[in-house]
Amino acid sequence: VHTIMKVFITRRIPQEGMKILSQAGVCKVSLWDSDEPVPRVELLKGVEGAHGLLCLLSDKIDTEVLDAAGPNLKVISTLSVGFDHMAMDEIKKRGVRVGYTPDVLTDATAELTVALLLATARRLPEGVVEVKNGGWSTWKPLWLCGYGLSGSTVGVIGLGRIGMAIARRLNPFGVKRLLYSGRTAKSYAAEVEGEYVPLDTLVSESDFVVVSCALTPETQGLCNKDFFSKMKNTAVFINTSRGAVVNQEDLYQALSSGQIACAGLDVTTPEPLPTDHPLLTLKNCVVLPHIGSATYSTRGIMAELSANNLLAGLQGTDMPSELKF
Repeated sequence: VHTIMKVFITRRIPQEGMKILSQAGVCKVSLWDSDEPVPRVELLKGVEGAHGLLCLLSDKIDTEVLDAAGPNLKVISTLSVGFDHMAMDEIKKRGVRVGYTPDVLTDATAELTVALLLATARRLPEGVVEVKNGGWSTWKPLWLCGYGLSGSTVGVIGLGRIGMAIARRLNPFGVKRLLYSGRTAKSYAAEVEGEYVPLDTLVSESDFVVVSCALTPETQGLCNKDFFSKMKNTAVFINTSRGAVVNQEDLYQALSSGQIACAGLDVTTPEPLPTDHPLLTLKNCVVLPHIGSATYSTRGIMAELSANNLLAGLQGTDMPSELKF
């Protein structure tokens, strides 16, 4: 008689995912039943003896968690495309399979990136504040002027799935040159007439610098003082990848000194960013609470995919989206 396998889910997830797991009848689900992150102690308790773990990007899945889970653990399914929150070497060592959610969130994240870029470059949040606080007196020729995409050079750091989707969306705005940098030149960049250039070239020639790379040891702190000093002082910096790619102290200096024009961030370190953080005192910095993939439809599909990845890992079958590493 096969025993019902134990699964731990680190947070409430959209119903679409829960439904799949409860209907499958292959696992007994225990859930950290909250919209807030599971405390470390409860995570270590919850994973004990688990065959499967469904986690979020806010959960640090390290050696301690893997040890707490023990030898039963077959699969970890993360409700994210990023996997920088997981100790991949340790996971591999133990032969645990990993599921993630690429592709399904590409469009939503690319869309949000374009929204953030436009909001930042054209000073939308500032405009909203001025209307509400009485700063709007009359039409003025140079008031709240920003920067447009038409005729501009856009640099995308990391032309992967999301980077490419961003490029496709920005092109129709009349972008003149689309530069990209990364480990390798991409054949598919031809579709957006992307030019593969060294990072230094991208940073110094772009009017808009868009970061959409994965967080790795190589990209950690990539956007630092040296990086910002090479940017045009009329350039717009956008990051929707991971907060740790940016040195936030250096970004603050670049923004407050006028070294760069403005910045839009959907990701920070830490998350949430403390309300007294210096970046939040700047008018030329727009910070969003990591909502890149936040459409009802996308989050529902992500939940379904992570549930199906989990089930496949438990049953030893093909996973819809397995992370091969």
